[in-house]
Amino acid sequence: MMEKETVLVGLSGGVDSAASAVMLKEQGYRVIGATMQIWDPSLPVPKGEYQKNACLSPEKEDLEEVRRIAEKIGIEYIVVDCRQEYRQTVLDNFRLEYACGRTPNPCVLCNSLIKFGVLPSAAKAQGVAFDKFATGHYARVAFDKISGKYLLKKAADLSRDQSYFLHRLKQPQLASVLFPLGEKTKPEIREIARKAGLAVADKEDSQDFYCGDYNDLLNFPNKEGDIVTKDGKKVARHHGIWGYTIGKRKGLGISGFATPMYVVGIDAQKNQVIIGPKADLYSDRLEADNISWVAGEPPAQTFDCEIKIRNLHHPAKARVTVRDDGSLEAKFEEPQMSITAGQSAVLYQGDVVLGGGMIR
Repeated sequence: MMEKETVLVGLSGGVDSAASAVMLKEQGYRVIGATMQIWDPSLPVPKGEYQKNACLSPEKEDLEEVRRIAEKIGIEYIVVDCRQEYRQTVLDNFRLEYACGRTPNPCVLCNSLIKFGVLPSAAKAQGVAFDKFATGHYARVAFDKISGKYLLKKAADLSRDQSYFLHRLKQPQLASVLFPLGEKTKPEIREIARKAGLAVADKEDSQDFYCGDYNDLLNFPNKEGDIVTKDGKKVARHHGIWGYTIGKRKGLGISGFATPMYVVGIDAQKNQVIIGPKADLYSDRLEADNISWVAGEPPAQTFDCEIKIRNLHHPAKARVTVRDDGSLEAKFEEPQMSITAGQSAVLYQGDVVLGGGMIR
């Protein structure tokens, strides 16, 4: 009789990862649950109920809840200390990007470098042996015999698709990963958890990596500067550019304009927030660097695709040119609203993720 393959499953305490573990066990795998320990008690954040149900929150109760889930499913369970790497890779980058006037997406770095990097590597360093790594993400992986490459694909249920956050995964990671939820809908997943007798079957989804005020994590001192129009006219003051994102309208402290005004630009060098009418939020071009290609290389130097400029953005048709320095330029068929520096531009052809990079 062949020995069972062992799968390490990232358990977060939510219904998706719990259902993934249930499904894999039912499929005959030996399953080991693993939770990332990322909360650093030295972080200068206030205590409060709002911190619950977020990735970054005090973990004592959460870890005990995950332990109970693992016991109910009947699987082994470990906690993996990822605090130092998380702080250096995710939180330090988060602060740097905001200080530079960009709006980062910490979940993108966390997934590629921590969840799919540090977590399985640290588990092995703790002496845990496994053949595959699995998570509760809604995405799919397929092997393309023609190219000999693994493909990262959108989930079957597009309303739950999380491929945007996974676009930086490399071929070795895709070769050993399982996404049990890729073909499922959320109601089906809740029913699987319900039949397994799991209390998290009806638990609400995690909303963000941190549910408090981002200024808790940034902890920057006030740095006053000007809010200006595109022609340089000073109209108000701000207390720090990190409090503003492209498209922000409320709380600007401005008046006297005939039309609503929005944040249309942030100039970190001049310490200025730039405002303009809604029409100024639209652009038909973007530039991106720090590119990661799922296949290890772009499909061509110039090609057509669809691009998501943020997770909830509907993919827009564009023509992409890859530059000699590895960065890319995209020209959209139609102007897109609020293209934001620091966010990820993720490229698709149909349901296949080509890769993506950081908007600059």
